[in-house]
Amino acid sequence: MAEKEGAKVGAEEMEEREQEGEAEEVEVKFRLFDGSDIGPVRCNAATTTVAALKDRVVADWPKDKQIIPKTASDVKLISGGKILENDKNVAQCRAPFGDLPSSAITMHVVVQPSSAKSKPDKKANKLPKTTRCSCTIL
Repeated sequence: MAEKEGAKVGAEEMEEREQEGEAEEVEVKFRLFDGSDIGPVRCNAATTTVAALKDRVVADWPKDKQIIPKTASDVKLISGGKILENDKNVAQCRAPFGDLPSSAITMHVVVQPSSAKSKPDKKANKLPKTTRCSCTIL
């Protein structure tokens, strides 16, 4: 019960800070599919949007990876088990953890290139097209 109250106090405190216009700086690091990280990156929680973070991920993407996103729309950010929406800011995406010390927020990065979505399956195209009827007329 005390944990729920602590989380509630943390959420209320965060809302008050946003209303007061207090610029809360947070560190965000991005965990890639192979376990490596990009960052941490310092940003203002109230003004930095998820779309801006995606742009940053694409710009800072390591060149030695096999999978490389071409645009920010190829990237999905996941935090707290939720896919983050582009129009939300970091403060809206953070889960309140009560009295835990503030450390870097870890967001998981999933790359889903748009070109992979539009390509048809090549195996389906390799089958020969036939117009023969297999029925027997007696």
